[in-house]
Amino acid sequence: MCRSTYSPYIILLCITLIQVPNFATSLSNAFQERDRVALQAFKLMITQDPEGVLNSWNDSRHFCDWEGITCSPMHRRVTVLDLQSKGLIGSLSPQIGNLSFLREIHLSNNTIQGKIPGEIGRLFRFEALYLSHNSLVGEIPGNLSYCSRLIGLYLGYNKQEGSIPSEFGSLYNLKELAIHVNNLTGGIPHFLGNITSLEAISLAYNSLGGNIPSSLGQLKELKSLGLGGNNLGGTIPPSIYNLSLLANFSVSENQLHGSLPPSLGLTLSNLQLFQFSKNFFSGSIPLSFSNASKLQSLEILEMDHNQFEGKIPEEMSRLQNLQFPDMRHNQLSGEIPSSFGNLSSLVELQLNNNNLSSFGNLSSLVELQLNNNNLSGVIPSSLGNLKQLALLHLFQNDLSGAIPEEIFNISHMSDSLNFARNHLVGSIPPKIGNLKVLRMFVVSSNNLSGEIPSEIGSCFYLQEIYMAENLFRGSIPSSLGSLKDLLEIDLSQNNLSGKIPISLERLPLEYLNLSFNDLEGQVPTKGSFANASAISVSGNSNRLCGGIPELQLPKYPKNNSRNHKISRGALKVIISTCSVFSGLLPVSFFIFYWLRRRGGSGKEPSEPILRRALRKVSYESLLKATDGFSSTHLIGIGSFGSVYKGTFDRDGTIVAIKVLNLQLRGASKSFAAECRALRNIRHRNLVRVITSCSSIDFQGNDFKALVYEYMPNGSLENWLHPDAIPQTDEKNDEIRNLTLLERISIAIDVASALDYLHHHCQEPTIHCDLKPSNILLDNNLTAHVGDFGLARLRQEVPNNQSSSVGVRGTIGYAAPEYGLGSEVTAKGDVYSFGILLLEMVTGKKPTDIMFEGDLNLHNFARMALPDHVMDIVDLTLINGDEDTTSNQRLQQARLNCKIECLSSMVKIGVACSMASPRDRMNTTNVVHELQSVKNILLQQAKR
Repeated sequence: MCRSTYSPYIILLCITLIQVPNFATSLSNAFQERDRVALQAFKLMITQDPEGVLNSWNDSRHFCDWEGITCSPMHRRVTVLDLQSKGLIGSLSPQIGNLSFLREIHLSNNTIQGKIPGEIGRLFRFEALYLSHNSLVGEIPGNLSYCSRLIGLYLGYNKQEGSIPSEFGSLYNLKELAIHVNNLTGGIPHFLGNITSLEAISLAYNSLGGNIPSSLGQLKELKSLGLGGNNLGGTIPPSIYNLSLLANFSVSENQLHGSLPPSLGLTLSNLQLFQFSKNFFSGSIPLSFSNASKLQSLEILEMDHNQFEGKIPEEMSRLQNLQFPDMRHNQLSGEIPSSFGNLSSLVELQLNNNNLSSFGNLSSLVELQLNNNNLSGVIPSSLGNLKQLALLHLFQNDLSGAIPEEIFNISHMSDSLNFARNHLVGSIPPKIGNLKVLRMFVVSSNNLSGEIPSEIGSCFYLQEIYMAENLFRGSIPSSLGSLKDLLEIDLSQNNLSGKIPISLERLPLEYLNLSFNDLEGQVPTKGSFANASAISVSGNSNRLCGGIPELQLPKYPKNNSRNHKISRGALKVIISTCSVFSGLLPVSFFIFYWLRRRGGSGKEPSEPILRRALRKVSYESLLKATDGFSSTHLIGIGSFGSVYKGTFDRDGTIVAIKVLNLQLRGASKSFAAECRALRNIRHRNLVRVITSCSSIDFQGNDFKALVYEYMPNGSLENWLHPDAIPQTDEKNDEIRNLTLLERISIAIDVASALDYLHHHCQEPTIHCDLKPSNILLDNNLTAHVGDFGLARLRQEVPNNQSSSVGVRGTIGYAAPEYGLGSEVTAKGDVYSFGILLLEMVTGKKPTDIMFEGDLNLHNFARMALPDHVMDIVDLTLINGDEDTTSNQRLQQARLNCKIECLSSMVKIGVACSMASPRDRMNTTNVVHELQSVKNILLQQAKR
């Protein structure tokens, strides 16, 4: 039998086939090891990880199971790196270019520094790069153009420099290019017009110059074009007006000129946002804005600060979704079209600083700004029908007659009423007391007369009153002393008489001007009257006395007969002097009156009158206030969104800006109304909502934000658990252990806020998410509850964006019945407060690792009652206060008092956090019980 010639080859083939799987496995392992090493290199470049998200990145598990990593199911290779909004600080490792299967990087909303590694260009499968809201510097690497499959490039809100790389012209699959809010220079490249797949371009707020290239008109798929905030000049190429899919078109804050084409509304029929403000556009407003049958989705129209002229088209009333038309600072004339009253969605109408001559029929507005026009005649009483009106500005016009009483029936007027610098006459009616939530009242520089009604003391939330330069007479109403939020009063240059009410001492006044009246008597010395730079009482015929020495007033006369004796010689001098001045008085009065009227004819209202008049702010102003929503301004992240510290350039006002977590298009029309409802909720222990913003960002996404007053001492969470604060927090060095008295006071503040929300505001409100991070502390450690009422706003957020417990609270603080699907109630807030109070006493979070099974913070505290409370309390509450007395008996009495107070607080906390809602206390009783505990502690401290 012959041996086959092929036998050795067959054997070799079999051996090879046997080894192939082993070789494939070895090769796969090698590539996986390469991915693991690249990820470890990425981790090494991260210097701070406050949330500990990289703790899972260790060899105890496969890297595909690490947090933020997604792998392909077949090859077990990294395809997605997603660590956005994790507070990471560090830089990007070049080894990220070794993740050859990587398709997406999501690292937005961190503090990634340094340059973008050019090695990313090696990733030929790469499709999306999300690096916005970081601190990246340097030029954008041209190597990114090698990622030929790239669809989205998001580099907004960084510090990138240089020009847009010319190599990007080969990115033919690119759909979205977002490099807004950086330091880019040069011009807008012509080659962008060749990337016909582009749907969104956002290059706003850079330093780009030159003209807008006409090639952009070739982008037939373009839906969003954001070029605002640059140095662009010339005119807008006509071809761009033919991009029929364009929904967001923004070129504000450039140096563009020219007129708008008559057919604009016909060719751009899908517009939702049209921003042309702060340029040099001229001509008339195109009639096609209103004639276009498809132009029904336009919500935001910003054409302010240009040179538009002519009349406002009557037909604009067909824009039924229009909410925020802004046409101020132009040269528009004629009357406001009466058909504007048919715009059912209209929220805010800004037409100030034009040449408009008369009112129209306006019926559904929330804000009306018509200041600095040529409006004449009387103020229409029909304005009283605007029941949702929160802001009315008519200052600097030529209006006459009396202020219609109907306006004082608008009980929702919560922002400001400003009629300054007109020719109004008559008196202020007692109905002003109906404006209980008004923040600012300004009627300066008119001819108003009569007495200041005492009912003004019912406007409980007034912060500013300006009534200067009128003919008011009578005394200053003492009821002003009940306005606990009042910061500024100007009653100067009137005919007021009588004494300065001593009740004004109680107010937190920063500015008080009572000069040039006929006031008499002693000037108070306490409160704001102790600050000479804050008050002015000059020009009151030398009939005022006393006060602090800096005012240089005559001393308060003592009841001594020697002080009343006047020598005959002195009497002659006085009589002769008075004779001379009596001759000069008419001349002086004429000069004073002429100067006053001359000064009131053309000047803008003084800065103190307007400096706090915050209207609905724009997206751009919030952008500037936060340095482009920089991560360095980020002060908190919660279930509703991110909170930034911002500073407005115009007056240095510091605010907290909560950007709501809305990522889908289609902002609800009810947002503005909800914000107004929030602003009408006023209490000294609630964080004040100053204003709001509903707009579209530079990427065409809906943008909603609430602007709150800023609380410099941060949240109660930081004070109760300072060890958990990242080292970068600016107040970290100043945080210490809160004393027992401070904790009781904070608890009373929080309970008072809840009691107001549940029982005393216009519409009962359930907080739904009370926890230490939602309680903010001011300079005096007074507590202010935040995020109240946001549950209603959260109803607009898609379900897949909700937190673990959604609008019903946070794990550990949410009432147990919410987990069973029960409706939210006031008793649910009481439960959250009870857990909060127990946390303040014990120093333990309800999510502490010691609480498992049936043991929770409520049971932990309940089992300690009544005899073992000292076993569970935070020991700093006992040992933290330094007792300076050497009397041991007194020391023991104070210690016993503390123990009694702590026991009472634990009892209240347990009673509030009972499992059954009907067994829980109500907030009114909680406030009373805690106040009793505080009184006991204060009485013992005085001994």
